Amino acid sequence: MNDKRILILDDNNVTRDVIKRNLSTSGYQLYTAGNFDLAKEILHEIKPELVITDLKMPDISGLDVITFITEHFKNTEIIVVTGYPTIDSAVDAVKLGADDYITKPFTDVELASAVKKALAKQANKQEFAREIETGYGEKFGMIGNSDKMQEVFRTIKKASEINSTVLITGESGTGKELVARANHYSGFRAAAPFVPINCGAIPETLLESELFGYVKGAFTGAYTTREGFFQSANRGTIFLDEISETSIMMQIKLLRVIQEKEVYMVGSNQPHKVDIRIIVASNKDLYELVELNKFREDLFYRLNVLTINIPPLRERGTDILILANHFAHKYADEFNKTVPTFSDEVLGIFSNYNWPGNVRELENLVHRLVIMNECGKIRKADLPDFMKSKISSLSDIKRTLREVEVEHIKNVLEYTGNNKSKAAKILHIDRKTLNNKLNPDN
Repeated sequence: MNDKRILILDDNNVTRDVIKRNLSTSGYQLYTAGNFDLAKEILHEIKPELVITDLKMPDISGLDVITFITEHFKNTEIIVVTGYPTIDSAVDAVKLGADDYITKPFTDVELASAVKKALAKQANKQEFAREIETGYGEKFGMIGNSDKMQEVFRTIKKASEINSTVLITGESGTGKELVARANHYSGFRAAAPFVPINCGAIPETLLESELFGYVKGAFTGAYTTREGFFQSANRGTIFLDEISETSIMMQIKLLRVIQEKEVYMVGSNQPHKVDIRIIVASNKDLYELVELNKFREDLFYRLNVLTINIPPLRERGTDILILANHFAHKYADEFNKTVPTFSDEVLGIFSNYNWPGNVRELENLVHRLVIMNECGKIRKADLPDFMKSKISSLSDIKRTLREVEVEHIKNVLEYTGNNKSKAAKILHIDRKTLNNKLNPDN
């Protein structure tokens, strides 16, 4: 007996019987209702994996049924059946949350295919939820056995069950986009688009048109009307990374989007409604920026409904060694090389190193070590010099903070191949500050 439960809602007795007869050979647990009141009772009692509903019924519209199910039974898939097909009705049904749309008369094959597809999607949702609840998030590229990462996974699961805005905080390289993707793909919007945007990578003059789109003639070069990222993510999730890099003016516009659920394309006075979930991330303390009047307080509280704080790698204990081994296997497979092992001395250095670049830094380091390694074992001599350095005499302890700081900056510059932009990012300072610290007298 198949354990999948299917509710058939249709006011027409013949249609209900046809659908039930066609599906009965597959062993599903089938329930039928001729009106919405009975359907609601069955929904609350059995919580079916799938509802097959008519679009036009005397007591209620099928669109209202879809809305009710998506709001109260997020793990239930929906197939709409109708004898009055139109393009508009199909679009409306899908926009509201229907998974498929078939018209009468339909064949046994068409019905079976639609049901199989919808149940497969529902099973994927359950699998995503189990991955986060029980393990290491590997489904989403996250690995971690530490208590702090287990707490992150638990919070992701809670966040995926609601539609509220989520704020992800953590240092650069900790994996904020992975957490955002896990939130999206383990929730009820998983089948809709996930659109990641790095606000710091788009020039301020272009950010508004990229996010909200523009109409033809809005500015020089706007030869056609183009939708923005918010419209592209409709019904899904938009992920705004480095939200702290947006201007105060842009923050005002983002606040309006969150409050009104609508956007204004550049050059247009007409609002466009969007059904979207917003996830934002920052490696800076937004509350501190609010105190400095660099971030709007009202937007901060709108964003800070549910916060997921990702711990830095240095606070994740044995996760460091687990990740190092994972990346060693990953890149050995990629380059068709023998998976190298790490000497005990190297593992000790990994455990005690501060990892200012976090998981991204560890992955880049192991990537390079795998490429360069020829003997099958990674030893201390293979590591960058700044990772091998340590206080070797009492005289080193007498160095000033300024001397230690300059040495660390130079070590990071060596690690990045003298790329000041990358070094500044690892050190969490800008290029100007980096230059001033290296040349204080200039």
